[in-house]
Amino acid sequence: MVSSCSSSMSFVVVAYLLVVLVGSSNAQLTPNFYSSSCPSLDSTVKSVVHSAISKEARMGASLLRLFFHDCFVNGCDGSLLLDDTPNFTGEKMARPNNGSVRGFEVIDQIKSAVENVCPGVVSCADILAITARDSVVILGGPSWNVKLGRRDARTASQSDANNDIPRPTFNLGQLISSFQNQGLSANDMVALSGAHTIGQARCTSFRDHIYNDTNIDASFAQSRRANCPRTSGMGDNNLAPLDLQTPTCFDNDYYKNIINQKGLLHSDQQLLSNALVQTYGGNLGRFYSDFATSMIKMGDIKPLTGSNGEIRKNCRMIN
Repeated sequence: MVSSCSSSMSFVVVAYLLVVLVGSSNAQLTPNFYSSSCPSLDSTVKSVVHSAISKEARMGASLLRLFFHDCFVNGCDGSLLLDDTPNFTGEKMARPNNGSVRGFEVIDQIKSAVENVCPGVVSCADILAITARDSVVILGGPSWNVKLGRRDARTASQSDANNDIPRPTFNLGQLISSFQNQGLSANDMVALSGAHTIGQARCTSFRDHIYNDTNIDASFAQSRRANCPRTSGMGDNNLAPLDLQTPTCFDNDYYKNIINQKGLLHSDQQLLSNALVQTYGGNLGRFYSDFATSMIKMGDIKPLTGSNGEIRKNCRMIN
């Protein structure tokens, strides 16, 4: 069933005000892009997302992660969703994605539902953007008006996925550089990393941190070692919550964990030197506001618009 997360506030970012502040170069993206061509879009998407998270609360984090991993590789263009074929190599088998990203079948269900009510109108790239927002809201987090009007890529790049998606082993400098390469600031990085307040990570992603790093609470490291053996190849796919306390609630416990040296990933704990970690740990509303703003900004990364790209009939393949 859907997580019973609750917040002491109801927080909505009005995107119309933020368009001027972030992504003004992509003013062709607008929250009301489908208001005439597909007026039931929001309710159609939300229904499928709600159903998927009701069956498995972790799916909310997986769907949010799809949007991140799509946008960080040549922009928010749905390229991550393309399947490999004998003549085409997509991004799903790239190192950060292979055996890790999930939820593609839910995107298929959403696309099918949307095609039933508005055939040939809504891009897979926009479906990812709406789905990310809905997942956050359903798990108790903030809402925002998603800017829309993206079109879908006809290409993908496994090599760019390998190079551009931040890794859990990155140090602070590498993280900042990775986000800056996408037009996102260090503060955006800290806000967006708050997505790790939900979801799970594989042993391969945190093994080095719990065995080799010193900036980690000893009892926390010991507890994680029980499910993640030191030897590579053993327990590689065993999972641990990124936020031990409330892994299916979109709250600010992630930052509280970092403050207490209980960040699961090496890259998580690297954020401690940024003052926003302390701010977000003590101010849920500030985190919600900044996260929503940074999500809108990330959604503006190099969208395909106008006559570029296409509107895929099936998110897994070009038309």
